[in-house]
Amino acid sequence: MGMVELFSLKGKTALVTGASRGLGQGMAIGLAEAGAKVIGTGTSDLGDTKAKVEAAGGNFYEIIQDLSQRGAAVALANEAIELAGKIDILVNNAGIIRRSDLEEFSDEDWYKVIDVNQHAVFQLSREIGKHMLENGSGKIINVASMLSFQGGLKVPAYTASKHAVAGLTKSFANEWSSKGINVNAIAPGYMATDNTAPIRENRDRNAFITSRIPQGRWGSPEDLKGAVVFLASDASNYVNGHVLCVDGGWMSS
Repeated sequence: MGMVELFSLKGKTALVTGASRGLGQGMAIGLAEAGAKVIGTGTSDLGDTKAKVEAAGGNFYEIIQDLSQRGAAVALANEAIELAGKIDILVNNAGIIRRSDLEEFSDEDWYKVIDVNQHAVFQLSREIGKHMLENGSGKIINVASMLSFQGGLKVPAYTASKHAVAGLTKSFANEWSSKGINVNAIAPGYMATDNTAPIRENRDRNAFITSRIPQGRWGSPEDLKGAVVFLASDASNYVNGHVLCVDGGWMSS
């Protein structure tokens, strides 16, 4: 197989959660540019992502689903499989964050974050994974975080959930690697998205973070395109249970 074919996703279908904007949108566009048909999910209209994917020459289909609701992950898996017939790539990107001083962090915020960032990742991976096992192949890509390795500030639920994502990645990989399914994760560094707007608006915190990034800048959704295409393609067939940092060197600083 030549190098171009090794990275090609032609004939593949990818399901990307949280695809309406930010990192999910960037990865959806990247997968489409590599040739995949993309099913994007979100809690509201995905028209902007659809337009950008189609402008890149790709095909995009949307499913509106709120993964914080009980049973939503199973319903999403069933709907996506029915729509596409076969899901080759799953990108578990959907996530939420809540910020508060630890002593004031509410149970409500804790459960909301854990439900979306951890429980839905497990449930959707399990359900789509069953389908992939029947087909004998598949790529599952979870979105971890720098807070899969570190503690963070004012985000205990997010930190706990992203540590769990790294653990789930390894656990699923241990069981399914020999059955044709690659399970890996991407850990984005500090990315300029809606989730990080409060940090970037804090001049001192923004300056401190930027000073610790060896590359000297925050990342963008486009910075994840290469990583997600690699992990979704045949180029990563012998990569399993790995958490790939795309962080401008943050973890080495």
